[in-house]
Amino acid sequence: MADTMTYIDRIKKLKSEKKITNDRLSEMTGIPLGTLSKILAGISDSPKLVNIVAIADALGCTLDYLISGNPENTNNYTLSAQEIRLVESYRRLDDHGRELTMMVLDKECERVIGADVAPAAEVRSRVLTQPPVRVSTAAAAGLGKRSIRLFDMPVAAGVGIDLDDDMVTELRIPDNAKTEDADYALRISGNSMEPKFHDGDILLVERCEMVEVGELGIFILDGAGYFKKFDGDRLLSLNPVYAPIPLRDFNDIRCAGRVIGKLHRK
Repeated sequence: MADTMTYIDRIKKLKSEKKITNDRLSEMTGIPLGTLSKILAGISDSPKLVNIVAIADALGCTLDYLISGNPENTNNYTLSAQEIRLVESYRRLDDHGRELTMMVLDKECERVIGADVAPAAEVRSRVLTQPPVRVSTAAAAGLGKRSIRLFDMPVAAGVGIDLDDDMVTELRIPDNAKTEDADYALRISGNSMEPKFHDGDILLVERCEMVEVGELGIFILDGAGYFKKFDGDRLLSLNPVYAPIPLRDFNDIRCAGRVIGKLHRK
């Protein structure tokens, strides 16, 4: 059964289970009681990211659980970046692609560990229950292109994503599984995210109100735009020369999207 609860419902549920009043939660998080009441009443349409992080910490849960309902990983497994990529790629396949992938996996398991292929069969049973991601034939084959909006402005120029349509142009990008989640593109400036991202790179961004710890995102802090790595109570640059940016130093904190990749330069 699908989880229909909102992040507000989950906060209230945890408050009830832990017998934490609004007054107590206000003390634990440092969020003014009036602001907290508006968040829990759904009056605040765009609560500050730093406030939601503080609530998650106070309630002893992950930010991912509050936003999406995904339970905390308790299976004692730590997935490598390559394993995470494998799972994500698998979920993008159609039924034929998944079956073919599992056939190859079974054969390789048999080659490496002999006849005992139960682990692969178990994985197949478990993963096939996940909802499929619908990808068009053209996208799966890497054919065709589609248009998205390119905000041709420096991220750190003190502007938000939707503030200046005069600086928006149409950008044609490949229509495939790697780009299907991109809602818009944004050109960055500076070297704070080197060596992975460079001045002038064009980022592909998925619109969302919040990202998880460790993810890259576009953030608007008191009206200024930043491309950084989210670290809970601060934003980080990939270039070690740049100091962290504490979120407590800003009054208005917004997430404008999750960075899912960049376009290759020709």
